[in-house]
Amino acid sequence: MSRAVFRGATCGLLCGWLPVAGASGFVDDSKLKLQLRNVYFNENFRDEQGMSARAAATAKSERVEWAQGFLLDYQSGFTQGTLGLGLDALGLVGVKLDSGRGRSGTGLLPVRDDGRAADEFASAGITAKARLGSTVAKHGTLLPKTPVLVYNDARLLPQTYQGTQLTSTDIDNLTLTAGHLDRFKQRDSSNSTGLYLDGYGGPASGDFSFAGADYAVSKQLRLSYFHGELEHFYRQDFAGLVHDLPLGGGVLTTDLRYFKSRDSGTAYGGGIDNDLFSGQLSYAHSGHTVGAGYQVLDGEAGLPYISGATVYSFSNVGIGKFIEEEEKTWMASYAYNFAAAGVPGLTFMTRYLSGDNGRSGGEGIKEWERDAEIAYVVQGGPLKGLGVKLRNYVYRSDFARGRDSNRLYLTYDIAIW
Repeated sequence: MSRAVFRGATCGLLCGWLPVAGASGFVDDSKLKLQLRNVYFNENFRDEQGMSARAAATAKSERVEWAQGFLLDYQSGFTQGTLGLGLDALGLVGVKLDSGRGRSGTGLLPVRDDGRAADEFASAGITAKARLGSTVAKHGTLLPKTPVLVYNDARLLPQTYQGTQLTSTDIDNLTLTAGHLDRFKQRDSSNSTGLYLDGYGGPASGDFSFAGADYAVSKQLRLSYFHGELEHFYRQDFAGLVHDLPLGGGVLTTDLRYFKSRDSGTAYGGGIDNDLFSGQLSYAHSGHTVGAGYQVLDGEAGLPYISGATVYSFSNVGIGKFIEEEEKTWMASYAYNFAAAGVPGLTFMTRYLSGDNGRSGGEGIKEWERDAEIAYVVQGGPLKGLGVKLRNYVYRSDFARGRDSNRLYLTYDIAIW
């Protein structure tokens, strides 16, 4: 079947959901992409800190899995007219290539009741959308990316959410975002559940509502504010500032973030009353980027977030998150883009974080992490777009098990149209 015929057949099926009149924009502006992800995950535990003797005796010494992922992403255009309508679809499939009962649990694949990884898992989602001016409303499967909720896409398949989201750019330099979510699927699951606080083990769940604004004061200065609330768990306010200053032939970037979190309603996850201040300075010049930052969490409990999600913090790194109660964290990083040396597509990054003065379960804690990553994306030829990324993470803590982790990612995007 030719690409044109396949495109026409697919759009014909999807257009059946929409009015026929003015549907040319729906078809002509549509996109279909297949992303292939091949991930090898190897993680070794180096100690049993924070574990009872009984738990340590039965705990896994390593987690090693290899899997293949397929992400089919269809995005329609909008029908013509004052009110444009559209439809998106997302299909996700994960296939086990290698695993074992004693090595499962990497987050790549679901784990069955017998401790073995599933041979495969899949899910699909449909999103209806409407556009009026520069305002777009979406309902269905969503991938939210806001300071108060960032979907997790750090394994084989992304975490997905169900709900409604509204985004407006009708006012110059201002982006308004609001939404309401009631279900989600973890990155290693095809089952949809209610939303709940990370670390919470009870039966309760709640809807998540959020709203906020991003405003570009100038090309150099950007401000943002968001509010989010997970019903019966917590409410959270975020304020951020990003400023770029041309300096000495490079750019000095100041990135400041502040979270104010409180428990909400029934407070199923326990009492929460804290403030997180986080700041980072980075200087980019001739392919080099050097960064340093400091973060402090002040108040009761750790920083709350939805289970499995990515935290919008500089300290959400390879293994640790460094957001325990009263924790203070220093960060340093270095990155180099080899395009400056005539090798486009090749990048390198390393960082170090050290957190102390925190508390977990009433006890004082310390933790540190060292990460390194090298990546290359083929720039031309028949393999253009093929990406290879190698990550090495080393984590040590006096309240959790130390880990050495090596992860290899192969990705390839195929634009079907």
